[in-house]
Amino acid sequence: MSIHAKGLKMQPQVIATTPFEGQRPGTSGLRKKVGAFRQPHYLENFVQAIFDTQTDVAGGTLVVGGDGRYYNREAIQTILRMAAANGVKRALVGRGGILSTPAASCVIRKYRTRGGIILSASHNPGGPDGDFGIKFNIAAGGPAPESVTDAIFARTQTIREYRTLDCPATDLDTLGTVRIGDMEVEIIDPVSDYAELMESLFDFNAIHQLFNSGIFRMRFDAMHAVTGPYAKEIIETRLGAAPGTVLNGEALEDFGGGHPDPNLAHAKELVAMTEGPDALDFGAASDGDGDRNMILGKKCFVTPSDSLAVLAANAHLVPGYRAGIRGVARSMPTSQAADRVAEQLGVECFETPTGWKFFGNLLDAGRITLCGEESFGTGSDHVREKDGLWAVLFWLNLLAVRQQSVAEILAEHWRRFGRNFYTRHDYEEVDASAAEGLMDHLRILLPDLPGRRLGDQTVSYADDFAYTDPIDGSRSERQGIRIGFESGARIVFRLSGTGTEGATLRIYLEFFEPDPERHQRDTQEAMQPLILIARELGQIEARTGRSEPDVVT
Repeated sequence: MSIHAKGLKMQPQVIATTPFEGQRPGTSGLRKKVGAFRQPHYLENFVQAIFDTQTDVAGGTLVVGGDGRYYNREAIQTILRMAAANGVKRALVGRGGILSTPAASCVIRKYRTRGGIILSASHNPGGPDGDFGIKFNIAAGGPAPESVTDAIFARTQTIREYRTLDCPATDLDTLGTVRIGDMEVEIIDPVSDYAELMESLFDFNAIHQLFNSGIFRMRFDAMHAVTGPYAKEIIETRLGAAPGTVLNGEALEDFGGGHPDPNLAHAKELVAMTEGPDALDFGAASDGDGDRNMILGKKCFVTPSDSLAVLAANAHLVPGYRAGIRGVARSMPTSQAADRVAEQLGVECFETPTGWKFFGNLLDAGRITLCGEESFGTGSDHVREKDGLWAVLFWLNLLAVRQQSVAEILAEHWRRFGRNFYTRHDYEEVDASAAEGLMDHLRILLPDLPGRRLGDQTVSYADDFAYTDPIDGSRSERQGIRIGFESGARIVFRLSGTGTEGATLRIYLEFFEPDPERHQRDTQEAMQPLILIARELGQIEARTGRSEPDVVT
């Protein structure tokens, strides 16, 4: 690496500050509007709280990068100056300030750093009026557990000063090393380490042959987000897919004005390509920071819950998992399809709260190999984040090996394990007090629900989900309301922690269908009885003013 700037010996500046309200991290870091982060001292307070509580970062290496959204570069300059002032010895930064969330986890783990600061609001919109986010990932590569985020938040409420350096901006666009005070900054290729890891897990030769068979057509929608350069390098360059296979591959600060959330509502262009008379064989998309995925076949949508179950059942067909899986975990709202696979494979299955951090201890302890969330997140023990492009490559490897279509693989899976019909209804930017009132109303009902008849279903259990971590014994309460029926059907109510305005009410519904003759029913039509039960039980329209959900997946 070349040295393209000389180090500057300088003393840290100590800047007086006062606390801000509302800097408690959510399920994956602190997310607010860009305008909130641009307030004087706002970002600095949170970053100093990280350094004040995660003291082992001083004297070690820190990874820094983000999804390239608006304010990403400016924030990185602030973080680097503060890291140097707080005794960090070395920083690894993705060129241009870019690192997808799974790639950042890969770099943290590969180079055994003390952790990383990742800048992203994931699938939320970007731009000057959009969202921004920051989170700390621990040395294992995953999101900080609640004990860490609680400590960071507590510090933000008492902070009175932060440390920084007065120095020129760092060149983020040239590979090589520079110094900021006593700290070395290395600008790294954001794609190469991650691409090398993917090549070690999947059969790139088999996928290359699939692309060159002349009978397979696909598109990957990067949604003008961070996965663009990763997908172009891996799918088009290394795997030999035709140029143009990657759509919207240029990463833009505002995601091209789009909503970088890979679902049926926000990736309509891609969905249409898999539905018409000239339908693609395979479609896939990833989100703002690269950790989510959507999988489509010809006239076929694979729910994230089913995707996790299919990958678990077929993992032995992929080089990186040829020895089989040790266990599988899913978030509580995710369908129980993976449970059925785990039972047949004779491996452990865990039900955790929503939030990737809850998988970390299970992965580190070697209790699970695969994990996933219904919110379009799937991953494994290769990193400690969900990984959108990894999931796409996994599916491509299965298609290459099994020589079947997506729909055929799904149908065969359902014949073997039965089908968990599943859907999620989102009510976005609901008045926060109204949403909390709805949840409180349900909590009051819980003790009297077991044994009660609702529609054509009888309630077998009703609770506010709590989780005791089997590795460290930590306990997480009030993680979502579960209502289970004697038929095996479920309704889950939960408020999401990923938005920046109001509250997002999510309602998850599922029922199990063992009869293959009924597996091809339309999901929303099949779900109508449960949908009506959920709306009436939650008094949704009366309490939120919403007669229909904003997003149905």
